[in-house]
Amino acid sequence: MFIDTHAHLDFPEFENDREEVSKRAFEGGVDAVLTVGTDLPSSRKSVELAHRYERVFAAVGVHPHEADRVTDDEIVELEELSHHPWVVAIGEVGLDYYRGYAQPRNQKALFRKMIGLANRRGLPLIIHNRNAHRDVIAILNEEMTESLRGVFHCFSGDEAFLQKVLDLNFLVSFTGNITYKNTPLVPVVGMVPLEKILLETDAPFLAPEGRRGKRNEPAWVVEVAQKIAGIKGISLEEVGRVTSENARRLFRFWNK
Repeated sequence: MFIDTHAHLDFPEFENDREEVSKRAFEGGVDAVLTVGTDLPSSRKSVELAHRYERVFAAVGVHPHEADRVTDDEIVELEELSHHPWVVAIGEVGLDYYRGYAQPRNQKALFRKMIGLANRRGLPLIIHNRNAHRDVIAILNEEMTESLRGVFHCFSGDEAFLQKVLDLNFLVSFTGNITYKNTPLVPVVGMVPLEKILLETDAPFLAPEGRRGKRNEPAWVVEVAQKIAGIKGISLEEVGRVTSENARRLFRFWNK
């Protein structure tokens, strides 16, 4: 079985066939899906979906793109939302200097608040990091507690950055971009111990090679697992087993 640890089932791309998308995933060998919030409305919707579907879980958080707009009242409500029994993580949070949708100083302040929320709630972080390697690591080092844990989602750094992430005892997750032709991520995937890897789709984004341009969906997380198996020279079953154990250990899906 496989676990999609990062999807956005709340997005409008799934509004007309969310039931069918979920059914395809679960019938295709996906044991659970974690749907991840990007702002307060998205987090509310993710919790609603986790309440509706037995094997869907939720993460609540504010994406760095929203850092210029988010209010303190929204963060208070987000913390209240994090007490829902099917909320298993704080995310998607972090820094993004690529798009420039929010001021870096506001992104950093928001990231620190989200780390504080994760620490208070004893929940893992789901970290978005794009073109912000140095600041993400610096802030995590400054805010680190003994219990803080999490995952760098859609990992796209090099081997040197990977080592910094592993030194923090964080996991990394890979999505459909590792299947793309000429991807630089193959040696990175090869370097990561399987016990530190999670699977994800980031649906509706980053559909695997052969499906590029289509809406991604959780059922296709199996293709990410197949690529990892090929890179590491191990069986698909082993990738599914170990990455699912990693996900259950980090997110405590059925131990809430």
